[in-house]
Amino acid sequence: MSVRHISSDVDVCETNCIHADIVAHVARNLPHGRWFDPLADFFKLFGDGTRIRILWALSESEMCVCDLCALLSMQQSAVSHQLKNLKQSTVVKSRREGKIVYYSLDDDHIRRLLDLGMAHLQES
Repeated sequence: MSVRHISSDVDVCETNCIHADIVAHVARNLPHGRWFDPLADFFKLFGDGTRIRILWALSESEMCVCDLCALLSMQQSAVSHQLKNLKQSTVVKSRREGKIVYYSLDDDHIRRLLDLGMAHLQES
């Protein structure tokens, strides 16, 4: 099979050969279609530097909004807005202790995703 170059970044086949065994194997292993949009929405949470910084901080320690503001040199309204989005997406959880609300990652999957992303970047 020959490969035709249509740009410096993309290679395409010059034939319409379909490898039915590969297509069938991949089709059997694809998640149900209803999961792709929620998965894309989940990954959008990682598409903002501020949210990444918040998630990284919370992966190190449970923190209150005031501490996050001090650490990140940000206004409370901005941090609270991002925490609200992260909490609605069940990435972050909160607990109240008197007048203070502490935030933490909902589970260790988020830290693993951050670590995987960083490892990928550091390979380059």
